[in-house]
Amino acid sequence: MTISMYQASVPRFVNILGNLSKILDKTQAHIDAKKIADATLTGDRMFPDMLPMTSQVQIACDTAKGVVARLSGVDAPAFEDNETTLAELKTRIAKTIAFIQSVPAARIDGTEDKAIVTKRGDKETHYTGMQFLLGHAVPNFYFHVATTYNILRHNGVEIGKRDYLGNP
Repeated sequence: MTISMYQASVPRFVNILGNLSKILDKTQAHIDAKKIADATLTGDRMFPDMLPMTSQVQIACDTAKGVVARLSGVDAPAFEDNETTLAELKTRIAKTIAFIQSVPAARIDGTEDKAIVTKRGDKETHYTGMQFLLGHAVPNFYFHVATTYNILRHNGVEIGKRDYLGNP
């Protein structure tokens, strides 16, 4: 049995982004109980040269919408990267989920061999659709979601593996 490019992307991204949104709910409860400012956690980072929690959520969302857009050939919505609160991050997650769910499976399935080119500065990287999805986008997406989880867990938010995994 083969797995479709759609099934390997959209439902997985939706599931984990939904879990991330619920983690942010628990984070808000933690902030409220401890009477601390959102920025205490949204601005925190795992290491000085890593991006803050807000950026981790933004990049996870951008990765999900970007791969779906590239594979399907539709334009991804542009988000301003101006979120500063947990509520704003939850809105970004919801907008990302709405976008990726709006793309029909037929636009993504069959893109295994589609040429995908990314540019970072002067460097171009060439992928097939399958390489881009499974070798770049999925690992990058999970990296940023896991980093968000780790920042929050490190700061005492009562979350665990079940919160991260949810019910796939």
